[in-house]
Amino acid sequence: MRTLKRRVPGVVMAPVAAALCGIMAACLLEGAVSLQSTYQLLTGQAKQLLVTANGIIAESHTTLAAIKASQLPFCSEAELNYLRKLMFHADYLRDAGRMVDGRVYCSAALGRENLPQTRFTPAVSLPNGTALYQKLIPYQVQDEQVLALQQDSAYVVLSPRALARLDLITPDRAGSWFDTVSHRETHPFRQLPVETGVVTDRDWQGQVGDVLLVTRCSVSALTCMTTYARISVVLKNREGKFVVFGLLGGVIGGLSGLACWLLYRRNTSGTQQLRRAVRKGRIRVVYQPIVNLHTGRIVGAEALSRWKDDEGLDVGPDVFITMAEQRGFIGDITRLVARKIVRDFAATLATRDNFRICMNISATDLRDQSFLPMLEDLTEGACVDPAKLVLEITESSTAHHDLAIAMIAKLRERGFGVHIDDFGTGYSSLSYLHALSIDAIKIDRSFTKSIGTEAVTVSILPQILSMATQLNLQIVVEGVETELQARYFCMLGPQILAQGLLFGRPMGPEDFHALLAEEDKKPGGIGFDKSVCSEEIQSVCKRTDECPHLDADVPQVSKSQQPV
Repeated sequence: MRTLKRRVPGVVMAPVAAALCGIMAACLLEGAVSLQSTYQLLTGQAKQLLVTANGIIAESHTTLAAIKASQLPFCSEAELNYLRKLMFHADYLRDAGRMVDGRVYCSAALGRENLPQTRFTPAVSLPNGTALYQKLIPYQVQDEQVLALQQDSAYVVLSPRALARLDLITPDRAGSWFDTVSHRETHPFRQLPVETGVVTDRDWQGQVGDVLLVTRCSVSALTCMTTYARISVVLKNREGKFVVFGLLGGVIGGLSGLACWLLYRRNTSGTQQLRRAVRKGRIRVVYQPIVNLHTGRIVGAEALSRWKDDEGLDVGPDVFITMAEQRGFIGDITRLVARKIVRDFAATLATRDNFRICMNISATDLRDQSFLPMLEDLTEGACVDPAKLVLEITESSTAHHDLAIAMIAKLRERGFGVHIDDFGTGYSSLSYLHALSIDAIKIDRSFTKSIGTEAVTVSILPQILSMATQLNLQIVVEGVETELQARYFCMLGPQILAQGLLFGRPMGPEDFHALLAEEDKKPGGIGFDKSVCSEEIQSVCKRTDECPHLDADVPQVSKSQQPV
């Protein structure tokens, strides 16, 4: 009920407030949104024009230079073939050829026969020696714009489609434009195509009177193109749409507010709560006993993280650990857990020779260059032997083999123990297990749950244990909950360690210390019936393939399945 009361006001108020804000924003910003959209449209058009303009300029000059550089006989068949090759690769040109005193002698498209006998007169002669022609027959088709450029005896005809995009209407404007971009020794500019009196040689956008203008220039500032629109025209069609725009803003605002609130509750809030909990040290660490099956005594513990959110609800490690990994602060949780382990068990680790604490680390920790120095400073400052702190790495974290091998080697070189956690979920890792210089493997709980069933996973357990034995690796079994499961692993291999509900639930450090003190009073360990693990029973099993002291439903292990 308390949680529901907290959430209902948020569910109601967030959409209402967002709807009001949406309406107000629509009223205040309707015009601004229209103008901004116009600026974006003009910017896109200017960039497109700039691409076309630069392409025309570059291709025109390159082609003219190639024709002038030709050493082939004037208008020979060889030179015609040369011109045709140039046109074949051209994007912005319609034709190219030779022209002297206004008369066309040959071209890639027309050849040498049936050429116009007219002597064409340039519309504009540019200072750099370039002549600009308009309406060249037979290139003229209806009213389309045709421009040709001539240097010496070489000429090119520009594509009318490309010119139409640039809106070069008059010869004076076209000539001014080509003259500007042809003089690289000067710093060119482009006069804006409206009567604004504004001149610019750089990217620019702004408002002059009733006109919105956008200019975009090439990197070298040799070409600038400007697009423009009148504000009165832009806003004219907005009349009568104010109410619709406001209502739409209210609806969108309300839905957005609801969506944002739900998203905040589901993701952002949880992430921020977790960050605060880590920062304030509110991640709780509990410890689950690890027991030697053949002695029944506690030889270590696995440190496990626990967290309650701000509403007091338990959040599973699979949820908040994944959240921390995705948000990039899993390393902060690892460091917090390491500090709490040392705080809770420094004295115990110093006084119990064979006792170790295991903690989980992630692939991110393996990549963190500061992770190993942090561990060394922590253990050295607390006078804890690094060998007493075991780092558990999931099989998936070893996917990057080179990184995992290098980092594990460094950890073991500094004295820290390294276990592969949840082993068996990635069975292919057996092929490179020998390259990972580790101390032990932890058999995944899915194998343990299969004990006493016909599940296929049970059949590979002896092979996994055999491989571990050959590699001289310690074996730890997860998820042991029944004596049936414990007996099965007792018979499969010597000195197997186990953890699970059969031996104790994860508990706080005070309860764990109390459990250790209670065990010290009982020479037989914490109470597990170890008769099935005795040497006498094991010798009978090896010799006769029978275990008469075991219950009938306990899976039997044949001699061929016994670990080497």
